Amino acid sequence: MTVPERSGPPLPFREFLVKVHSRCNLACRYCYVYESEDRGWRTQPVAMAPATAGRLVLRIAEHARRHALRSVRVILHGGEPLLADGESLARLVRGLRAALPAGTRAEVALQTNGTLLGETVLRLCHAEDIRIGVSLDGPPAVHDRYRRDPAGRGSHARVAAALELLARPEHRPLWSGLLTTVDPSTDPLATYDHLLSYDPPALTLILPLGNWTVPPPGRVPDPARTPYADWLAQVFDRWYGSTGRAPRITLFESVIDLLLGGASGSEVIGGGPSRLAVIDTDGSLTLSDHLKTTYDGADRTGLSVHRDPFDALLRHPGVAARQAGRAGLCADCRACPLVAVCGGGHYPHRYRAGSGGMGHDNPSVYCPDLARFIGHVARTVAADLPTTAKAVTKVTAEAGRIPDRRGAEHRG
Repeated sequence: MTVPERSGPPLPFREFLVKVHSRCNLACRYCYVYESEDRGWRTQPVAMAPATAGRLVLRIAEHARRHALRSVRVILHGGEPLLADGESLARLVRGLRAALPAGTRAEVALQTNGTLLGETVLRLCHAEDIRIGVSLDGPPAVHDRYRRDPAGRGSHARVAAALELLARPEHRPLWSGLLTTVDPSTDPLATYDHLLSYDPPALTLILPLGNWTVPPPGRVPDPARTPYADWLAQVFDRWYGSTGRAPRITLFESVIDLLLGGASGSEVIGGGPSRLAVIDTDGSLTLSDHLKTTYDGADRTGLSVHRDPFDALLRHPGVAARQAGRAGLCADCRACPLVAVCGGGHYPHRYRAGSGGMGHDNPSVYCPDLARFIGHVARTVAADLPTTAKAVTKVTAEAGRIPDRRGAEHRG
């Protein structure tokens, strides 16, 4: 793999996604772990052993001390993390906070499908100061289309019950928000209204993981068709025009910030450098597990907390490629007038098989959707904020005329 030069030294990791359990009680049809090209989960221990968890927290503390980190974020993940024993989760979190240097704060979060969330889990999260994120894709007919258990039963009713519990005043401080996978075949406003009915503090809208070899649902080669942008634009207008309480939506806030000259804190939009490390249940240090959708083994590095510090992972070519910024993009993206906002899109979305060792040297498979959505937001912000219109005028004009990789044009 040819890796572009970073503009400076490696940036230390600040987020650590910990696979505390490698199996799941759902069988979501779009799952990037169990339904993708990668099969590594089959050989992973079902749960992270205490010795591995103990070694992991020492490695995180070592990294924090070496780089004088003021804070780290640890995400308890899976599979479904609530399949892990509660005491083992508590022991891991307590061990982490005890091991970190005095000047480093730990933020701990848990991302769950919600089906196992009950009072026992909430007591644990209160005791250990663990924030909770829950996955919900919309109303029952939408959510249950993909998010079913192995017997084919939908999971919406169980998730809804968990959210009603989590929304109670005594538990709400634990709730970090909802995570929703965009489905362009659904009614965007009906989906958004259903999500709002739970009054979430934040909403993370994610594009389905796909690439040029295995395109996401509805994403066809025709650059004039932008189903994801069309869906997002309707939700954006409802959110942006809201006069009442509305959740934070990171994607929307990031695009606005970037249009107004801000910097990206995310590698999903704006080209922010990756600051995330993933640790499997056996202690393996891996790259973003989203890479599992590209080819078998794409996220593996051969490194482990049992042998290697996180600085060894920083030196891996896969991390360097995702910290290279604009230099790591293909020529078409570097020349694009929207690159300061789009940033080339999410790294896994750029993959194309058979690219002669340059599998990610492509625009995002979502390029037409990103161009149209950015243009839509730019026009809305320019009309609403005339004093800052100059900052977005160029983007507004250029968003309707973006050369694609074949020399055609995306028209907004």
